[in-house]
Amino acid sequence: MKTIQFREAVCEAMSEEMRRDESIYLIGEEVAEYNGAYKASKGMLDEFGAKRVIDAPIAELGFAGIAVGSAMNGNRPIVEFMTFNFSLVGIDQIINNAAKMRQMSGGQFNIPIVFRGPTASAGQLAATHSQAFESWYANCPGLKVVVPSNVYDAKGLLKSAIRDNDPVIFMESEQMYGDKGEVPEGEYTLPLGVADVKREGTDVTIVSFGKILKEAFIAADELAKDGISCEIIDLRTVRPLDYDTVLASVKKTNRLVVLEEAWPFASVASEITYMVQEKAFDYLDAPIQRITTADTPAPYSPALLKEWLPNANDVVKAVKKVMYK
Repeated sequence: MKTIQFREAVCEAMSEEMRRDESIYLIGEEVAEYNGAYKASKGMLDEFGAKRVIDAPIAELGFAGIAVGSAMNGNRPIVEFMTFNFSLVGIDQIINNAAKMRQMSGGQFNIPIVFRGPTASAGQLAATHSQAFESWYANCPGLKVVVPSNVYDAKGLLKSAIRDNDPVIFMESEQMYGDKGEVPEGEYTLPLGVADVKREGTDVTIVSFGKILKEAFIAADELAKDGISCEIIDLRTVRPLDYDTVLASVKKTNRLVVLEEAWPFASVASEITYMVQEKAFDYLDAPIQRITTADTPAPYSPALLKEWLPNANDVVKAVKKVMYK
């Protein structure tokens, strides 16, 4: 095993796949000459050249469309958005072309493409730069949505996403690029659509994904002092969602808390809550608790932002509520 940063895991995954398959290329703002806005493509221009690591203008609709067209013609593009907030400019290409082309063409065209970049909040970046759109993209049939929470998962999942023959939304975090973690020296991949039980427990299930999962671990350590055993599930892939792993855990613990860094209405947490009450209602010993951001645009003020974001204290309170303590 070796220890690398999250940004290095992303870079390694892309570089290894590009060495394996010459049809893969990277396009986005500042990905080449600047080595990536977050240095997640450092050294790739030198290795692969300007035809495969392409600096795009500030025109997400344009370069997303170029990537979709090239995927229809046999390439396997990786599109980097400087933030998924900017993907809204190119969302017509993602939703109306990438996600639907296989069905609309009667299977004549696969769209093997990865749209990747940071999601959700990253400090004081205000309302238009702090949004999480996982549930938006997961709502659209034809797209897969992946949100890793650590270095190991990021590399393994990204390699699988690049190899996938369908369009994949791969969401990272600006606040995780400097995180360090262990990865194998050799090649490995992780399957899409498979959740991971990060911590075994017996009293309550906590389901989460992405960087906010860290708050679940902080809460679980605090709750353990009170004798409460938390099982923590990292979804890793939001679509397809691994319902079976969640249901198996709920049937064991009989209680569920869902933690998500997104608005509450029509959230991923809402979908999980519905499916659990449909498939495992008789196993529940308490109503499911959902923890999300406040139902407002993200504030700029650090004091308000702290209140807006879910945190470990929120998780502790929710767990104690389902435990009737």
